[in-house]
Amino acid sequence: MPFDHNDHYHRLLLRHVPPRRGTALDVGCGTGRFARRLARLGMDVDAIDPSEEVIAEARARAGDLVPGPDTGGPRFRHADVTETELPAGHYDFISCLASIHHMPFDTVAGLRDALAPGGVLVILGCYPEKTALDLVWSLAAVPVNAAARAGVAASDRLRPSSAAVPATVRGRVKAPVKQPTMPLARIRGEAAVLLPGCRVRRLLFWRYLLVFRHSG
Repeated sequence: MPFDHNDHYHRLLLRHVPPRRGTALDVGCGTGRFARRLARLGMDVDAIDPSEEVIAEARARAGDLVPGPDTGGPRFRHADVTETELPAGHYDFISCLASIHHMPFDTVAGLRDALAPGGVLVILGCYPEKTALDLVWSLAAVPVNAAARAGVAASDRLRPSSAAVPATVRGRVKAPVKQPTMPLARIRGEAAVLLPGCRVRRLLFWRYLLVFRHSG
């Protein structure tokens, strides 16, 4: 299994799940790895993605899990969040991993309105290198990224063959990739208007973390 920058931050994102758990929405869920982690916490998870092929793969990877908070399975649905009417004030946790740059940034307003009081929106976003500081962070990430990839490769070589990912699952479908175009400074500015009180911080591996809590 290759080193995945988004998977690397799963634990960081899960720290922001509200104590009451409740309902969750994973936007741009891809093949469903993070959605399944939310479900294993006991959350009632809706997971959506605009790629029909990717959603089919997510359902296949979920195996025999039945959707629902007591059975460990998310509800995977083929849907484009920009064309979907989300229930107002419904979700306790909304996640968006490396997918907000696939849509207009003001989509976050709809995600904000779908949060229940006390609910949390977390965005693991990508940004292009535009400034000297961006380049410094990028250069810092390169050796760490190489070391992480080497570590994963070594772990794969040592793993017993019985522990390998089944061929029926391994590498079949991957979520669509799109290069980000919105600089981090602009992301901070628009987020401050659309998500008052949110926190945005730069992460290694060409990512940023945005956290917004619905104070209502």
